Parts: sequence; structure tokens; C-alpha cells
Amino acid sequence: QEEFASKPQFWGEKVMTHTVIPQWYDRPGYVKAMADLITNELDTFTEEECEEQLKSNPYKKHVLFSAHGVPQSYIEAGDPYQFQIQQCVEKIKAELPSEAEGVQVHLSYQSRVGPIEWLRPYTDDVLPELGENGVKNLVVVPISFVSEHIETLEEIDIEYRELAEESGINNWRRAPALNTDETFIDDMADMVWEALNQPSQSVTEACVANNVGTIDLDEKRDISLAGVGGVGGDGDLFEVTPSTTTVGDLNKIQAEAKERFGGRIAIIAIAAAVLIELLVGNNPL
Repeated sequence: QEEFASKPQFWGEKVMTHTVIPQWYDRPGYVKAMADLITNELDTFTEEECEEQLKSNPYKKHVLFSAHGVPQSYIEAGDPYQFQIQQCVEKIKAELPSEAEGVQVHLSYQSRVGPIEWLRPYTDDVLPELGENGVKNLVVVPISFVSEHIETLEEIDIEYRELAEESGINNWRRAPALNTDETFIDDMADMVWEALNQPSQSVTEACVANNVGTIDLDEKRDISLAGVGGVGGDGDLFEVTPSTTTVGDLNKIQAEAKERFGGRIAIIAIAAAVLIELLVGNNPL
């Protein structure tokens, strides 16, 4: 946002039109791609490994989603990241074998730095706990990561695997990141096409949508966007003030956003109908 705002000569709406996709954690194609990669790893456990696992734990296989953490203060300020991660994991879980079928799912957060509190539970705390609970067969899933990098190849594959094995988790599996997975790439292409065929959303609007807990719509103040507005942007930026947002508040705001979007579509449809009427009315045929 700062880049857009500070260099209107490059990114201003008179130079480049744009739209922003605020989130895509719940897209069906993304969810399916993740579920397929995890299922592939779950299928590699042998019958002998599953039978051995049942001697120390009631579930034959375990899946640990390890998401990138953020400071707890971000969530308290209204960032929906934790809510979106939880919802994303639930959607992927629904595509996997159930607990009744012998698979239990867990969620933790990694990559914290500094002395401040980050989202819990931490992955390096959960792995020893799983070991204490007799878990032997484990698939670790880098969730919120879409490509391989140091936090998957080093932090998960080396550091966390070593910790897991020290904790008695002998049958370690790691689902690969999505990378160039065909289902994922196709879904991203569809998402871009859909976004380009909908009313545009500016960088600022996307930031507002993703930080709903910090927005007080009754006390907003208009200031210049300095070129941040997207296609159809009105040049207004909300001043944010701290507040507390619950899941119910988030759902309400998301519903209101959908209503506003529906209103935009209705206006476009009416305008199109009027234009067609005028064209047909002036047509001598």
C-alpha cells in the first residue's frame, strides 16, 4: 500500500488500473489441491505401521497443519488471519478421512521470532506433546505456504523432523507445498479471471476488508489516497481506530460486503438494460 501511495507517477489510477483480491483461503480448488497432497502422504503408511500405531494411540494416522505464526497483538487488533487459517483447515479436513476412519487433525503455528507472544500453540511445543500421546505416524502440512522455501525445507524438514524423531514420532511424512500443482494453478487462474470480471477493489479497500477489527465506519475521516484507488476508486481512505472484533462481527461485515457487491451488480444490470433499450429503440429494424 505504501508503494502505491508514495509513487502515483507509476501506480496512480491515471497510469495503471488495478484490482485487488483480498483473500482466497477458502477457494474450492485451493482446498482440493491441499487435500490431494495430504491424502497422497497418508496413503504411504503401511498396514504394519498403522497396526503398530494403534498400540499407543487410538488413531492410525495424524495430520499436523503448521501455519506461519503472527504476533498475537495483530489478531487482537482485528487481523482475520487466525480465523481464516482455522476455516481453511476445517475445509481441508472435511476432504480428508475422518476420525472415525482413523485420522486425527491438529493445528499449530511456526516461525515466531522475538520475545513477544505469537499465535499458539507453537509447532515446537505440539510435536513433543504428540510424541507423549503415542503418535508415531504423522503427516506435517505447511499451511499458508504455497511454495518450498527455508521455512519448509529447513525449519520443517530439518529442525521439526529432528524434534519429532526425538519425541518418538518415527514415521514422519511431510506434504509438499503446492508449488506448480495443476489444480492449484488452475484455481489461481480462475480467481484472477473472476476478479477481472467483477467490480474492482482498491488496495485500501482490500486492507479494510482484511483488517475489519480496526475500522470504525461511524468515525472515518477522508484523506487522499495519493493514487491507491483502483478501477472506480473514489479516492477516499478510512482512518482506522482500534476496536474489538468477534467472529460474529466478522461474519456480519462480510455479509454487508456481499450486499454492497450485489448492489453494484444490480446497478450494472440496470444500466445495461437501459443501454440495450436505447439501442433497440433507435434501431430502424
